[in-house]
Amino acid sequence: MACRGACCCGCGPVNEDNARFIMLLLLIILYLLCGAAVFSALEHPKERQAKEKWAQRFELFSQKYNLNRSDLEKFLRHYEEANIAGIRVDTLRPRWDFTGAFYFVGTVVSTIGFGMTTPATVGGKIFLIFYGLIGCAATILFFNLFLERMITVLAFVLKSCHEIQRRRKGVLPHDSRQDSRNARLNSKDSLAGWKPSVYCVMLILCVAAIIISCCASAMYSSIEGWEYLDSLYFCFVAFSTIGFGDMVSSQRASYENQTVYRIGNFFFILMGVCCIYSLFNVISIVIKQVLNWLLKRLKIPCLHCPGRSLRPRRNAVMPAHVRTRVRNISIDTDAVNDSETDGRRMSGEMISMRDFLVANKVNLAIMQKQLSETANGHPRPCGSTNRHNGFSGGVGALGIMNNRLAETSVDR
Repeated sequence: MACRGACCCGCGPVNEDNARFIMLLLLIILYLLCGAAVFSALEHPKERQAKEKWAQRFELFSQKYNLNRSDLEKFLRHYEEANIAGIRVDTLRPRWDFTGAFYFVGTVVSTIGFGMTTPATVGGKIFLIFYGLIGCAATILFFNLFLERMITVLAFVLKSCHEIQRRRKGVLPHDSRQDSRNARLNSKDSLAGWKPSVYCVMLILCVAAIIISCCASAMYSSIEGWEYLDSLYFCFVAFSTIGFGDMVSSQRASYENQTVYRIGNFFFILMGVCCIYSLFNVISIVIKQVLNWLLKRLKIPCLHCPGRSLRPRRNAVMPAHVRTRVRNISIDTDAVNDSETDGRRMSGEMISMRDFLVANKVNLAIMQKQLSETANGHPRPCGSTNRHNGFSGGVGALGIMNNRLAETSVDR
């Protein structure tokens, strides 16, 4: 069976992607099993106690008022249906007035979906399908654009801090005003390829999410009357768009400073969702880097080549600067340079034209000189007025461009 790809049989990148996918799937399954074990150990005893306590109360109530058990169960089922429809014993605000409907559509397009309000009519359910399809797609696009601008701002700030730090260390001059322009040019050249570390961006987003959650929890605990820990729990459930619905803000009929509270609630939910969404995306980059590291450490064998691993061959043709460089994981190394991770390339055995030209720069210059002398019929004089800009002595398009540069150049 013929293979295609980068290893000796041509299946390296394909198997590497498959191995990464399988490893991530296994880790997610293991993560789910561990989470289920922890939550079962924490919550199941309390659930059992609550069930026993409810059975005792139900039996005492039916005996006290001499009620038929089946009739009482039917009545409680009717109450559960009314509760789902939004009818409760406590005084709550109307679910489907304009403000309540606006809160509902906000939870729909943000994919939070608390579940305290759901459409009951056929028309409402059909409309929700099309409304949510467009609204969720538009909101996800907004979150992605927000993430891009957040990364741009963070990159600008971190780059400025990095430049200031280099100035303090004396790498960049900053004393005289006359050299300020040269210092800026040098700093731009030296920081041209600089990118912020993904770990630094993740730390900043995590701090921002914590600050927003703490401020929102203080507001919810004081206005809703929740415990501060419960408020933090609600913030994470809401901001991460999990939306269990066991705790929902702004559900009372009236509040003190109701307009200000609703505006603050909307602002905190919007900013919290944006920060947590951005944080999730950055954490996914870190998880991908961890998977690449695990694949490198485990040396998973190639499925089509027995005895061979997914790591590149030792005698693979590869530039020295690619083999010896130490990569600094940046915010732009998510999927752009996956093929070059740890020195691997898409082909595994071939190098790009750019690397070939770099590795054979001297030979190409000699050959170019010989071609020029052959085309002109005599060697070029050493005192030529052409500027040596890297293309001097060229023929064809290189010669035309070099002559044009020589004509337009002004020696200072």
